[in-house]
Amino acid sequence: MAQSLAPYIAFPGTTAEAFEHWHDVFGGERTLMLYRDFPMEGMPFEPDPESVAHVTLTLPAGVLAGGDAMEDGNEYAVRGTAYSLLYTTDTPEEAREYIQRLRGGGGAVGMPFETAPWGGWY
Repeated sequence: MAQSLAPYIAFPGTTAEAFEHWHDVFGGERTLMLYRDFPMEGMPFEPDPESVAHVTLTLPAGVLAGGDAMEDGNEYAVRGTAYSLLYTTDTPEEAREYIQRLRGGGGAVGMPFETAPWGGWY
């Protein structure tokens, strides 16, 4: 297997929805495994069988991965911290199309898409 590095994001029970939306926007190949798909003997915790154990979205530009966070009484990091995905396109027009599709699924624009101080679009 070739080496690779993928961002892994744990969502508070909404991983399936997030990755379905990203698949709708970006395309690619999505694989999703629920805990019910695995033998539960020997698990160090008791997950909800309908929780996402692991999901990947393989795109020409790379791979995103994630799973549902297990409830342990702690605040989910995704709720209290900033996180983002950097997706590079060939043209600003293509990027604008992706932005519109992400917004159409309930996303919000945190900063305008414009020429950045370093000269590229961001």
